[in-house]
Amino acid sequence: MVDPIVPPFAPVLAVALVVPFVGRRVGHALGVLTTGALVPYIWLAADGQHLPVKLFGFDAVLLNIDPFSTLMGIIFAFIGAVAVLYSWASDAPPIQTAFALGYVGTSLGAVFGGDWLTLIFFWELMAVTSTLLVWHYGGRAVRAGFRYALLHGIGGTLLLGAVVWHYAAVGSFLFTAADGGLAGSVAPVLAALGIGVNVGFIGLHAWLPDTYPRPHIAASVFLCVYTTKTGVYGMYRAFPDGQLAIAYMGGLMAVFGAGMALLQSDMRRLLSYHIQSQVGYMIAGVGIGGTLATGGAFGHVFNHILYKSLLFMTVGVIIYRTNEESLKKVGGLGRKMPITAITFAIAALSISGFPGFNGFVSKGMVVGAAHKKHLDVLWYLLLAGGVGTFLSFIKLGYSAFVEGEYDGPVRDANQGQSAAMILVAGLCVLYGVAPSALFTILPTEGFEYTTYTPGHVGETLVLGAIAAVGFVFLKAPLKRVGRVPDIDRLYNPLTLYGTRGVVVGVTELYARVDRGVVVLARVSIHAVENPGRAVGRLAGRDDVRLSAGIGTSVLLVTLVLVGTIALLLI
Repeated sequence: MVDPIVPPFAPVLAVALVVPFVGRRVGHALGVLTTGALVPYIWLAADGQHLPVKLFGFDAVLLNIDPFSTLMGIIFAFIGAVAVLYSWASDAPPIQTAFALGYVGTSLGAVFGGDWLTLIFFWELMAVTSTLLVWHYGGRAVRAGFRYALLHGIGGTLLLGAVVWHYAAVGSFLFTAADGGLAGSVAPVLAALGIGVNVGFIGLHAWLPDTYPRPHIAASVFLCVYTTKTGVYGMYRAFPDGQLAIAYMGGLMAVFGAGMALLQSDMRRLLSYHIQSQVGYMIAGVGIGGTLATGGAFGHVFNHILYKSLLFMTVGVIIYRTNEESLKKVGGLGRKMPITAITFAIAALSISGFPGFNGFVSKGMVVGAAHKKHLDVLWYLLLAGGVGTFLSFIKLGYSAFVEGEYDGPVRDANQGQSAAMILVAGLCVLYGVAPSALFTILPTEGFEYTTYTPGHVGETLVLGAIAAVGFVFLKAPLKRVGRVPDIDRLYNPLTLYGTRGVVVGVTELYARVDRGVVVLARVSIHAVENPGRAVGRLAGRDDVRLSAGIGTSVLLVTLVLVGTIALLLI
């Protein structure tokens, strides 16, 4: 064990500042080495270590080592190294990788913070760095990035409100200041909504499929990992003892995300909906609470980061080689891209929870916890999400690698891409066939769970069979499905025209007040310059003659000015 003196985010952010200036090869090599070296550094860090500091004048903990932050740090650092290697192999420019490393570093800062102030500080920086990563690509990614930034700004504001409310109740930002997460009745609600943006609660999720398909293929690998999983971590810190309402939202996310994914033809958009679906299992685990469910939730965080990044890498290679995003424009690639096809198959079986792959282990823990606590509705939702997942990836794999024939020249992944994909694919298999390797790094202990039982294996095979039969009947109708609208089709124009209406309304009100003031000023000046005519108009006569000395005139002018000012103030 070692006693860390440098928070893990510090070297990553330092390298992010250097990468744009040292050349593409050297910059990416530094990124891989730095994030890769953090894996043993975090793994060997002694539990219970912390680094107290003053942040904005408040007591804060910049570094907190516990089983939850350790698990998050290990997988964040590892996949950061793999993603940087993939970025280099996929021709990502150094400035993009610098933004990506900034994103990795701020995410590490959030999960290693030991208090709410540190977490929200890095949470907001994470939103900024990820927005810059999206914006850098230009084109359609710019508008998507603005929408992304707006929604995450709203979510961060809600979470900040929860943190302030919590501080007002307990007088401290430290996680240890209150038992059971956030104090009071208002702070947990604000936190659930604010964090709900990051994890993709239904209704707050549309930024996911809107944003992640837009930027460079390597940027999507980073994006699919950090924001939503940091959100799961934040949800646990807010509700360490669970919350059934959140658990049921997780179940609905699992079904909704899988259903929407099934209807997509854009490959990265399909994968983005499945982020929401799979995060639903994690949120369900956090909401159920207890050692088994919580361990399953964080095990699924770990496993999901592996297979989801692998899925985005394999799909990224298809886009890299064909320059096509739609399943309707590719096909039969398995014969020309065997490495990509095999690693995709491993990732697809993993996310579907097939026996022998890592998703089977952690997804089974969450589903098993729901069953053991007799949460039957939630259990059925999670099973239904599993059928939808099988269906989606049968569709994606069949359409991209089996059916049809892509009519252009195409090559398989290059050496760097292949190395990154094979490494992650190997871990997906390792943690599937040796679940104990996963259990040793889970943040909870003492749960009773046997991974490979006849009932669990049979249940999964039945779900897969239902999906396979269903695909036979749905294959033709799914090909005719066009762009499927989501809730952003409603709230994007409402936000645009609503904001425009407010701006126009305020502007028109100001203009009318301004015109009224100008008219009043002209009348007042006219009355002072021509008092006889003004009084005559009021009296309905034209022959009124007024004369007064200097004192009376000054008094009249003063009264008029006072009256004018009073009207303006009113």
